Amino acid sequence: MNTEGLVEVVLPGKVEPEGLEIRHGAVPAAGAGQVVIRMEATGVSFAEQQMRRGRYYDQPPFPFVPGYDLVGTVQATGEGVDPHLAGTRVAALVKVGGWASHVRVDAADVVPVPDGIGAAEAETLVVNGITAWQMLHRKARVRAGQTVVVHGANGGVGSVLVQLARAAGAQVIGTASPRHHDALRERGVVPVDYRADDLAARIRALAPREGVHAVFDHVGGRGIVDSWRLLAPGGTLVSYGSAATRDAEGSKQWPVLKLLGRVWLWNALPNRRRACFFNVWAGRALTRNRFRSRLRADLTQVFAALQRGEVSAQIAAQLPLARAAEALRLAESGTVAGKVVLNP
Repeated sequence: MNTEGLVEVVLPGKVEPEGLEIRHGAVPAAGAGQVVIRMEATGVSFAEQQMRRGRYYDQPPFPFVPGYDLVGTVQATGEGVDPHLAGTRVAALVKVGGWASHVRVDAADVVPVPDGIGAAEAETLVVNGITAWQMLHRKARVRAGQTVVVHGANGGVGSVLVQLARAAGAQVIGTASPRHHDALRERGVVPVDYRADDLAARIRALAPREGVHAVFDHVGGRGIVDSWRLLAPGGTLVSYGSAATRDAEGSKQWPVLKLLGRVWLWNALPNRRRACFFNVWAGRALTRNRFRSRLRADLTQVFAALQRGEVSAQIAAQLPLARAAEALRLAESGTVAGKVVLNP
């Protein structure tokens, strides 16, 4: 008999981190085609920072349980699910619902975590790893010898992106605050201070004369134009967020729609460059099976890169679920490198 209960963190509305609530309940049962995962690690991503401000593009109505991804052990399997899955460690990308001791998901959405990778290590690479891998290999198709620019090279996605790009044989120029420059140099990245007045000119001076093959930009806002101008013919701009508008007021859709409009316009121009707005969930509604198989293949590649030592799992801090407010504050402070991980 299972006597443990469910513990989850609830985002009740637009609140400061201290406004998060802890809720207790019954552990969910696995329905047909589902599994229940006992969470071992979940994390704070940029999405939760936007969600608590009501600024995430398609967040559910309040109140809800945040938590973009998780790693844990399958505790129960539902009808039609291979019972051998029980007891295995898996990762899942869920968008919301991860900040809970037990999470129910479709069995088709779980990805096995290889033996020898710890739960917290794996957690740092779920949403960040899939995002980085797909942008690098599926969108920009970066090859050895090419030069790429990664904005926020010390961030959650950026730090994985620079390592995967270096493993692919690319030259990397990375923007970050000066305190992260030594760590970036150790990874073979040429660092640039993102606050420099002449940021675009500094990057251009370091780049090949014709421009760079790819720019990965999570900032959005007006700086996206500079990112576009850095591209060589045949190059790709991958925009994957609007961090510049995190604290803005007004419509949460507008910054994204503005970006999409710009991307559409640039792609309509005959200039041999292309732009795309990357969303990890794209295609899920239309081709669910294809979406799942691609996600499984890509996350498996990321875990393999971790095992080969091409990517490191950067854990900034680990805190218990009950201290989610503290974890969110820490992640938002901009003072840590890597992922803030929550444990049960």
